[in-house]
Amino acid sequence: MFTINAQGRLGNQMGEYATLYALAKMNGRPAFIPAEMHSALAPIFRISLPVLHHTAAGRIPWRNYPLNDWMEDRYRHIPGEYVRLTGYPCSWTFYHHVRDEIRREFTLHDHVREEAQAFLRRLRVGGRRPGTFVGVHVRRGDYVHVMPRVWKGVVADRGYLERALGWFRARHRAPVFVVTSNGMAWCRENIDASRGDVVFAGDGVETSPAKDFALLTQCNHTVMTIGTFGIWAAYLAGGDTIHLANFTLWHSPFRWIFKPQAAFPPEWMGIAADLGQARENSP
Repeated sequence: MFTINAQGRLGNQMGEYATLYALAKMNGRPAFIPAEMHSALAPIFRISLPVLHHTAAGRIPWRNYPLNDWMEDRYRHIPGEYVRLTGYPCSWTFYHHVRDEIRREFTLHDHVREEAQAFLRRLRVGGRRPGTFVGVHVRRGDYVHVMPRVWKGVVADRGYLERALGWFRARHRAPVFVVTSNGMAWCRENIDASRGDVVFAGDGVETSPAKDFALLTQCNHTVMTIGTFGIWAAYLAGGDTIHLANFTLWHSPFRWIFKPQAAFPPEWMGIAADLGQARENSP
């Protein structure tokens, strides 16, 4: 059988689940998820993989098998009877060939979806219902410090968000931008809402992310910045996606574990980050 380590928050565990699902199927093995992964995902999604209880898992002679965050040919034939996949896989290259199945696995429970849709139905722009909903996820939190100090990079700034929102305004009639973030105070100060088409909707509670995630997936299109939470919201929402691109310096250690072409599907559009602050902080 195959299982996988349950590491990180919602976006990480979604990536781990989808990778386990796809690789186990590819290798002709049954897949079981750890109890903690079930606890993180089952309250939000209609996942179907069976749960392996801690007691049973502890008696199995697992062989750990580390994964990079991109698909490789060797993962089509993973040796061993009892394999525990490790790492932080999220790349679409693992599971895009079974995308319809993955989207079914991550179907929102009715009450979660209906709450998000009820919120969107109430929104108005200039007294009218919006023609298009664009979910905006702004990843801040620990990344504000981790990106410059550890990864020699930046998070999204005001200029990036202005360009991204402007791209949709130029192409859609009466869009409304539904902003979620774990840094909502920063968003209110740095995203121009003077046109009346920006709604600061998310609650930013990282320990209970269902509301924010559901709002993003029920939108037509997505503006994301960095992070797996935004990647998954965009992947499930479909539509056009804009993401922050080239957000690390050339010598960043992040480039050893992250390949943009494996993180962002080719049809998504990247807008390059302003690396000026990163260059100032770099030795």
